[in-house]
Amino acid sequence: MRQICIPALIVVGAFAAYAAERPPSVILNLEKSPHAKLRNVPVSAVKISEGLWAERRKINVEKSIPTLLELLEQNGIVDNFRRLSGRKDVPRRGPLYTDSDLYKWMEAVAFVLQSEDRPDLRANFDRLTDEILAAQEPSGYLNTWYVEDRKALRWKEQERGHELYCLGHMLQAAIAYYRATGNRKLLDGGIKFVDYLLRDFGPDKQPLLAGHPEIELALVELYRVTGNRQHLDLAGYILRGDGERLKLRPQQLVYMFSGKPFTQRTIMEGHAVRAAYATSGATDYYIETGDAEYRRTLNRLWNDMVTSKMYITGGIGSRAAGEAFGDPYELPNARAYTESCAAIANLMWNWRMLAAAGEAKYADVIELALHNSINSGMSLEGTLYCYRNPLELTAEAAKGIRNPWYSTTCCPPNLERTFASLPGLYYSTSRDGLYVHLYGPNEMNWKLEDGTPLKVKQDTRYPWDGTVDLTVNPAAAKEFTIHVRIPEWAEAAEVQVGGRRIAGPVKAGEYIPIKRRWAPGDTVRIALDMKPRAIKSHPRVVDNQGRVAIMRGPIVYALEQHDQPAGVDVFDTFFKLSADPAKDFTAEFRKDLLGGVVVLRHRGLSATRPASGLSLYEPVQSFDYKGGKPADLVLIPYYTFLNRGPAAMQVWTLYQK
Repeated sequence: MRQICIPALIVVGAFAAYAAERPPSVILNLEKSPHAKLRNVPVSAVKISEGLWAERRKINVEKSIPTLLELLEQNGIVDNFRRLSGRKDVPRRGPLYTDSDLYKWMEAVAFVLQSEDRPDLRANFDRLTDEILAAQEPSGYLNTWYVEDRKALRWKEQERGHELYCLGHMLQAAIAYYRATGNRKLLDGGIKFVDYLLRDFGPDKQPLLAGHPEIELALVELYRVTGNRQHLDLAGYILRGDGERLKLRPQQLVYMFSGKPFTQRTIMEGHAVRAAYATSGATDYYIETGDAEYRRTLNRLWNDMVTSKMYITGGIGSRAAGEAFGDPYELPNARAYTESCAAIANLMWNWRMLAAAGEAKYADVIELALHNSINSGMSLEGTLYCYRNPLELTAEAAKGIRNPWYSTTCCPPNLERTFASLPGLYYSTSRDGLYVHLYGPNEMNWKLEDGTPLKVKQDTRYPWDGTVDLTVNPAAAKEFTIHVRIPEWAEAAEVQVGGRRIAGPVKAGEYIPIKRRWAPGDTVRIALDMKPRAIKSHPRVVDNQGRVAIMRGPIVYALEQHDQPAGVDVFDTFFKLSADPAKDFTAEFRKDLLGGVVVLRHRGLSATRPASGLSLYEPVQSFDYKGGKPADLVLIPYYTFLNRGPAAMQVWTLYQK
């Protein structure tokens, strides 16, 4: 692979490449990215008006973000900066990566400010920026762990040190805030740190390695802001890996998903968050460079993940040991690790792959992860969080799953920044028009890539109802294409324009292009079959043999003990399936339950002989464990589990025909 030269002479703090007008408040600024098929629509351009995500985002702003800042203060995370500036005489608290937790919280605030003006949040961001930059060294280095007696360890523990990881999150917070407000104070501080790296690290200098990937995608986004090619080249250098020069052991490299050239990767392995952050950064790098070997590697890794290592909820990372991917089909339910950050990383990667390729399969994964394994990570009241998101729990095991605080506080602010940035995921523009990725009540007010102003409004009760009405309002009648996504799960779908069904096939798992001369007030109706579906898994997924999971639309369902008849243990239940499983479940919207959800009712069975009464081993001829007693079972959306206190829960359930 060719070497990219990183010049030693750096102009510190140079912003000559900035446009006179700050860029739009997008998640990824792909306006000038040569290999992006799709370009982001700003967070600020989409207003989510009501429904599931409006409620989740309201709780995020009013409860989650304020209470987490209080906890960050109480646990000394902000004081870690104050002690270095001399503003407070306190010991350092928390693990070595706590700086990143504060930066992620700040990024969440920045995305909120892209949607609405919140003077209180802006004031907090500015105050924290002052606290952070007061601790920055004249060289540009900034990290609250590798100081004082640990200063000699700087860059000596790159496989575990999180120095670059923390910087990456600082840059992302700074970029999001700059796009929201025009204030680049934190961004100046971040670039000062990057200038320090460019001066001392790289080819023919000190080796640099991302033990926990994150810096790669942050550097590419920084390049998109500054236009400074050195930022992109540094990301490429880190992606190529320098583990040999650092003399790291192979097992360290596997855990890191770094340390050797990215394009030598053949499977998703090791720490799930690190792996998906690395693939996110590599996708960003591909979008800017068009390196074909990166594209081939990304496709290979994506196929490995979705065909054998991803949960039905969109969660990834099955092993607690190393928070890692397991072997193919190693997808246990009760022992599932499925960290919230890993599900978010899965979304991040697929958002980038979608931009690169414009293929609906990536949006399918985004929708799946968002509605299930990400949504489950934050409680409905917004103050409790899941680090793990298992698919099966006993009542006793359930007691430690949702908590207000973790010593490793990566997931809470990660969830908060994801919910805050959500409006930016609904649409993209392309050379020929507009892509509609996600469905839900919202209104987009943006423009086509030729500058034509365009408004699109969605009227729907999605994800509880499958009918989506789009009203299209270009500034003037114009020919362009609207690509509407038919989800992979939709067994039947119909698309109408102006009340007339479109000609041609409507295939699940594809975007349907509707090219016409659009006039103000034109309508599109998308009708998706929302009947419940019984899903089986690959026979090598041992935990799921003889079991099915139930989905309706993008929502995975679960049995929770709270909802079952007295005397019926969820672990002794059986679904009674007919030739048409869709007829075996009845959907019912419950406004008063769990924030307003569709529950599924099913006339199932409970075991004639409870499992608690079985011997550990019995001869097959005397073994009697089957459903025989009718039981009225109720299923709730998986993401709502453990919002009514500890209780047994399972997604995959035994069944009989």
